[in-house]
Amino acid sequence: MTDHALIAKNIRKDVIRSIARAGKGHTASNLSTADIFTALYFGTLKHNPRAPGYGDRVFASKHLSPAWQATKSQAGYFSAKELFKEQKELNTGLSTAVGSALAARMDGKQHHTYCIISDHELSKGENWEAIMLAGKYKLNNFTLIIDRSNIQADGYTEEIMPLEPLRAKYEAFNWNVTEVDGHNHAHISEALKEESTKPKAVIAHTIPGKGISFIENKYEWHEKAPTKDEEEKALKELA
Repeated sequence: MTDHALIAKNIRKDVIRSIARAGKGHTASNLSTADIFTALYFGTLKHNPRAPGYGDRVFASKHLSPAWQATKSQAGYFSAKELFKEQKELNTGLSTAVGSALAARMDGKQHHTYCIISDHELSKGENWEAIMLAGKYKLNNFTLIIDRSNIQADGYTEEIMPLEPLRAKYEAFNWNVTEVDGHNHAHISEALKEESTKPKAVIAHTIPGKGISFIENKYEWHEKAPTKDEEEKALKELA
C-alpha cells in the first residue's frame, strides 16, 4: 500500500531544499499543496513515468513548480539529483489548462485534465474568463483544484480581495463544486474521482506552510525563501 503521508513529507523536504537553494520561491503555498499533489499523482491520476505522453494531463500555476517537480521526482519521472540542478517555473496555469481540455474535447481525446492553482490567483480577471468558458462548454473532462490557503504576498485573501462566497461563484458559472480538507489524502482522492457532467472544482482547505511550525499560517512566507539556518530547522521538523 502506498504511504501517502511519507510521500507528502518527502515532497515537503524537497520543496524546502529546492527553494532554499534557489533563493526564491513561494514556500508556504508549495508546502500546503504537497498533500494535494500526493493524492493526485498517487491516488487518482492515470499516468506512466516511462511514457510521459500517456494518460491524463496536469497543469499548475508557475509558483507551484517546486511542489509539482518534487512530486514528479517521487513518482519516478526523474531523480532528485535532477530536481536540484535548477529551479524552474513552469507557466501552465488555468487558462492554458482549460484550453487543453477544450482541445481534447474537440479532438475526441479521452484523457482527463487537472489544474492546481492557489486561491489568491482568483483575483485575476483572466482566470474568471477561463472559468466562464469551461462552464459554458460543460467541460466534464476538466477538474480544477484550488489550494484555499487564504494567504497572498501582502496579507490574507479575505482582507486584500475577498473571494467568498467562492463555492457559490463557481456554481453560478455552471460548475460542480466539492470542498475538502486539503491535507486528507482520502478525502481529496474521493473528491477527484467523483463523476460530473460539468467542469469540477475541488476547493481544498489547507494550512499555508503545512508541516513547518514557524511557517504555518504566516502570509509573510508566501514568497519568501528559507535561509540556510531556516532550511536546516525545517528539515529537522520533517525528519
